[in-house]
Amino acid sequence: MRSLLVAGAVIAALATPAHAADADPLDPLLRSAAERVATSDQVAAAKWEADQPIDDPAREQQVLDSVARKSVQLGIGPEESKRVFRDQIEASKVVQRTLHAYWATHPDEQPTERPDLGQLRPIIDRLGDEILLELRDTEQLREQPSCGVHLISAFQQTRSDLRLSGLHQAGLARAIPSICTS
Repeated sequence: MRSLLVAGAVIAALATPAHAADADPLDPLLRSAAERVATSDQVAAAKWEADQPIDDPAREQQVLDSVARKSVQLGIGPEESKRVFRDQIEASKVVQRTLHAYWATHPDEQPTERPDLGQLRPIIDRLGDEILLELRDTEQLREQPSCGVHLISAFQQTRSDLRLSGLHQAGLARAIPSICTS
């Protein structure tokens, strides 16, 4: 019987990714933030096609107001959540501005598929809801002096797991400065 238990443990260990044992508590939060940054490519393409500006103060305020309302329901400080989401919005704009500048100088590289912003917003909203839940679930850690170490670890893991491009790494780096509160 003992050998069966040992064999089962060995099989489970082999089936588990090597980094899973080293998973950081901030990994899910960084993954959601990275996925939100990745949607910026499609947002950029939609705005490019529609000749819409990257900055949309009215829409940004709607997002922040929604975040504040949801934060109160989740027991999170609304100002803290709004700080985090301002960074999320700015991260998206980093990607969008870079892509628009590239497409302006490389017309042959402009997107051929042009998504509808209305169809992208539910995806962005879902990722925003995930980020809010993860902010709630990591609140104690994010208040600790060790948060920065966890943030770096989670950044490295997310960058590696998702194979982020340089542009998306820059976007993610812009998305996370306000995650640690200490």
